[in-house]
Amino acid sequence: MTEMVYGTVPVRDGEPILPKWWRTVDRWSIVCVLILFGIGLLLGLAASPPLATRNGLPPFHYVERQAVFGAMALVIMIVVSMMSPQVVRRLGIVGFFFAFAAVVMLPVFGTDYGKGAVRWYSLGFASLQPSEFLKPVFVVLSAWLIAASQEINGPPGRTISFTIAVVIVGFLALQPDFGQASLVLFSWGVMYFVAGAPIALLLLMAGAVVASGMVAYNNSEHFARRIDGFLTTDLDPRTQLGYATNAIQEGGLFGVGVGEGQVKWSLPDAHTDFIIAVAAEEYGLLLVLAIIALFMILTLRALYRLARERDTFIRLAGTGLISLIAVQAFINLGVAVRLLPAKGMTLPFVSYGGSSILAVALAMGMLLAFTRARPQGQIGDILTKRGR
Repeated sequence: MTEMVYGTVPVRDGEPILPKWWRTVDRWSIVCVLILFGIGLLLGLAASPPLATRNGLPPFHYVERQAVFGAMALVIMIVVSMMSPQVVRRLGIVGFFFAFAAVVMLPVFGTDYGKGAVRWYSLGFASLQPSEFLKPVFVVLSAWLIAASQEINGPPGRTISFTIAVVIVGFLALQPDFGQASLVLFSWGVMYFVAGAPIALLLLMAGAVVASGMVAYNNSEHFARRIDGFLTTDLDPRTQLGYATNAIQEGGLFGVGVGEGQVKWSLPDAHTDFIIAVAAEEYGLLLVLAIIALFMILTLRALYRLARERDTFIRLAGTGLISLIAVQAFINLGVAVRLLPAKGMTLPFVSYGGSSILAVALAMGMLLAFTRARPQGQIGDILTKRGR
């Protein structure tokens, strides 16, 4: 019975926290994150000096800030990854209420920085986008509610979590921020699917999303303009998508050379939303494929570990978190090559942005905490022993 409960992972009483963390954490994922951070700094050196010059700042102003935020993010990721799943769950639940309150108060205290969407708080020395932090803590809260609903006499966690998701989407749509709203809905749908949702219900949800998109198209000029720009067959070369498309085509397989790219002088968001265009132009398709491979490794490593997890909450929360990171990367890359309409979404770990880097580090730290090896056995252990 003891072996069935604890599996074959050794339990070492009194082991120091750092060696225990290093022995149980997924080191492949940490290496991938570090490489992505490094690539982000490298691309920042190429993409941000023109913007700094236009704004009257030192050439490497944004690179230095990215390095500072990156260092803070790595500390957050490592500290959170050392926590137990129970502590991470409490952190997520408490953090959700603070992040949700911050999103609710955006119309009153927020600013749009001239971009037409009230998504940020101005702190003077920096800006804060609360929706970035809302996503990972919402995933943890929803996973807890859905897992609790599967217990005997448990609460209606699925209904409650879905209601919370709809409310969040409503507030995000008011900003408007349809990109983050779609990520919230998608992550909830993934967790609901993993928890055993019927396909018919998921198809009904997909139909509701399409219907909501049509309503948004007819009532939001911001949303309609982006959809029209995506669907048009005549791409204006003077738009962001036009500049990005041309840069990717010019880069070819090996790129035009370090520092020789031109898109960074034309794109105002070359260091954030369209950082992949800079990578493709100066370093070519090879670097783009390397970035895609790193995100694939992160995703597959997490899913491989979560597939062997017995705890329902951990399995749901981990799946929701990795879906957030993977889909955000897919959307950013898809926008750059016109597979998707413009969303204004950063590339995780790579793009410049304090809120984005810190929030994705929080999500990654939670994921690492959930996927650490623990003395709990695996689903296959039970099935094997029952067959004997």
